[in-house]
Amino acid sequence: MAIHLRDLPHEEHLSLGNLACAGCMQVLGFRHVLKVLGPNTIVVNATGCLAVVMQMGVPKVPHFHSLFENAPAVMSGIDDALKAMGKREGVNLLVVAGDGGTADIGLAALSGAIERNQDFVHVCFDNESYMNTGGQRSGTTPCGARTTTTPVGQVVRGESRPPGLRKNMVEIIAAHGIPYVASASIGYPLDFLEHVKKAAAVRGPSYIHCHAPCPTGWGIDTREMINVSRLAVRTGCVVLYEIENGVRRLVRKVTKRLPVEEYLKHQTRFRHVLANAEAVASIQRQVDEAFEALMARMAG
Repeated sequence: MAIHLRDLPHEEHLSLGNLACAGCMQVLGFRHVLKVLGPNTIVVNATGCLAVVMQMGVPKVPHFHSLFENAPAVMSGIDDALKAMGKREGVNLLVVAGDGGTADIGLAALSGAIERNQDFVHVCFDNESYMNTGGQRSGTTPCGARTTTTPVGQVVRGESRPPGLRKNMVEIIAAHGIPYVASASIGYPLDFLEHVKKAAAVRGPSYIHCHAPCPTGWGIDTREMINVSRLAVRTGCVVLYEIENGVRRLVRKVTKRLPVEEYLKHQTRFRHVLANAEAVASIQRQVDEAFEALMARMAG
């Protein structure tokens, strides 16, 4: 049964106030995740923006701040300890991390925890670079994006990795053979929370990759955060789908995708791209090819 707004409890599991930037999508997403998982939840939070801002606005559930690289390993110890004490039943174990703590520094620990069949939900809030330390590029930074380590100069014009080398974490984790993996966006919160509900029902590991635009690092007007999140989906830059027991299913169909320029133009990190029609066309081709490849995989 799908989640509706009326299904969400009024009880809040985050204290009022936090240190986040205005318009932070990670805090909004984390708040909603806790509403679905409820008070019987233990959180392991990898170092990153969310872990830092939770020094205030602390969750009202047990909350552990781990290192960048070991959140799934810390969670594994909690999982095994609860089982040994006979207290595992009814407890949701949640790992939250950014793209750095998931796709890069924490990837080995995440893969290991999945391989051991630990029982947990991993949510990656992907803001596409290391925003906590100033906005360096990560394994999920899109082509053309300006970061502090992919600056815009006369020769190099932002992130310049070859097409196809950006890490596709949904498919990487799905390759482990786990029962539930999903792509999500905070711009479509009920879809996101439906994924959380399904992930929590899985016995064993489950994974949700949630697109989470960053107002500061991306250069977005805070009033435009939800709009930009939705434009990522409506242009096909982010595709919302789930993989349940190996079967791929589109969660939100976009009948007529908008040009990628409609998404890029709201972000100062792509300002240099917008001034170059050839660069915009190149990004459009990459998005189109990735979308068609996913559709072919779903059909085949």
